[in-house]
Amino acid sequence: MRYVIVGNGAAATTAVEVLTEIAPGSTIQVYGEEPYWAYRRPQLPEFLAGGVEEAKTLIHPPAWYEQRGVSVQRGVRVEALEPASGTIRLADGRTVPYDRLLLATGAASFIPPLVGANLTGVFSLRTLDDARAIRAYAQNSRRAAVLGGGLLGLEAARALRALGLEVTVIEVYGWLLPRQLDRPGGEILGRIIAGMGIHILTGTATECIAGQDGRVAGLHLEDGREVEADLVLISAGVRSRVELARQAGLAVNRGIVVDRYLRTGVENIYAAGDCAEFEGRVYGILPAAWEQARAAARNMAGQETLYEGTIPSTTLKVVGVDLTSIGQVQPEGEGFVELRRSEPEAGRYVKLVLRDGRLVGAILLGERKRVRLFNRLIAGQADVSAYAERLLEEDFEPPEG
Repeated sequence: MRYVIVGNGAAATTAVEVLTEIAPGSTIQVYGEEPYWAYRRPQLPEFLAGGVEEAKTLIHPPAWYEQRGVSVQRGVRVEALEPASGTIRLADGRTVPYDRLLLATGAASFIPPLVGANLTGVFSLRTLDDARAIRAYAQNSRRAAVLGGGLLGLEAARALRALGLEVTVIEVYGWLLPRQLDRPGGEILGRIIAGMGIHILTGTATECIAGQDGRVAGLHLEDGREVEADLVLISAGVRSRVELARQAGLAVNRGIVVDRYLRTGVENIYAAGDCAEFEGRVYGILPAAWEQARAAARNMAGQETLYEGTIPSTTLKVVGVDLTSIGQVQPEGEGFVELRRSEPEAGRYVKLVLRDGRLVGAILLGERKRVRLFNRLIAGQADVSAYAERLLEEDFEPPEG
């Protein structure tokens, strides 16, 4: 059996791990556009700050692939999929046959259509090359502005601060991490981040990026304020890379549409990770990439495996901040009960969301030691109605079973 994987990130590597275990002796070929071995993308802010070397970001060392007989073609662009012939076409004109094909093309940074977005000194952070370019430019910069107060935006802001720059974060919502936090939690986090010497501006958007002699000179905000900056990092989310799939006639919406077996609807072609859309949702988080890739690999190898969705779980990776958001933290509709414990001065905030007595969401700020517990309760759909209020207590341990 010949397995071909387009992409070389978390989903692709997870699929390789599974296939080498359950389909020994098969041919496995990986094609990645970047010239690097697969690396941990969440470590890019740390790499930007100089806190980790490139070798330490690798998911596996090169020898790991060699020992398992896996061919990884780096710096190679796939030009087209040709389902009728069961081949892919590379940019250099070569064609590669497959028996099963996994699309793990990931996502690309979304750059909004801002005036000035093409100025020298405007960056996004998605690849090792991005991080290198930002770090080099930062050596001759004094002030940075980060557009977007989401997870990556805050982690990048902290990295730029570690490089010695004055940093301002601009978030259009009224609080930081609007996808992971409600307003009370976001406001507490905002005070913590501000205490690190990072300026926070919320409830406003960037009107345009101002330039001088082709380089960034600052920002004009929609509320009339101006922000001085000679480096701008745009962190406005990502968009699934679906071009290959669309050109080949696969069903595409926000991502490549897949069913519960990660099949695309075209025979022998599967998709997983940031490029995949399942039941109308593109998760864009590592746990989903891992779970989808494991299921896809097993299905590709003939081991029928259902994927039923991923419970969102995200963690902010900023030194000095313990924050995890799990499941439905800002529920819409009726039937939800919300419980809170707020200690703003201590930088702590816990929010629990219940429905029909079962825990469906949790925000844990300053509560690292209980992350595993709440992940287990939410994933297990445990009935916690008998002790729900007590779950807010820092030292409470629920009964087993």
